[in-house]
Amino acid sequence: MVFNLMATGVDRGDVVLFDAAAWGERHLSVERVIAVGGDRIACTPGERTLTLNGRPLDEPYVRDGDPVAGSPGPFDVTVPAGRLLVLGDNRGNSADSRYRLEEAEGGTVPVSAVKGTFVDEDAPLVVGLRSAVPAGGAVLLVGAVVGVAALRLRRRSRPATVPTAYSVPQA
Repeated sequence: MVFNLMATGVDRGDVVLFDAAAWGERHLSVERVIAVGGDRIACTPGERTLTLNGRPLDEPYVRDGDPVAGSPGPFDVTVPAGRLLVLGDNRGNSADSRYRLEEAEGGTVPVSAVKGTFVDEDAPLVVGLRSAVPAGGAVLLVGAVVGVAALRLRRRSRPATVPTAYSVPQA
């Protein structure tokens, strides 16, 4: 996975790399942002979809198409400002915000904990960088070799300086 470690904003649907310290854990985690500050996300018993701000949430990225798989039970969370509710795409096997509803402000993560956002590996910029980095490294290596060779040639081509006798003026 490729992450933009200089991302300046996070939005619903982004896959983020974040510090799980907000959940009292000491590791980085990868989850999808489902709701941002001010959003209300709910899972109603018997329903097979989540609702975001009262509307069914379309989640085509969820593995096996079951957005409530593995849910520990119903929930209804209004995400505090500056925080994110995150869920895994593999819902049946993801210890995400749903399992932390009683802690960390409704299981949410502070935006400041986000270390990067996922970049589609087929994006033109990523594809371009993949070919540019090796090419840049080769150019750097060739430049270093040529620079060293030029310095050696320059040292060899300098005329040798022979000390000359000094004449002392006669008085």
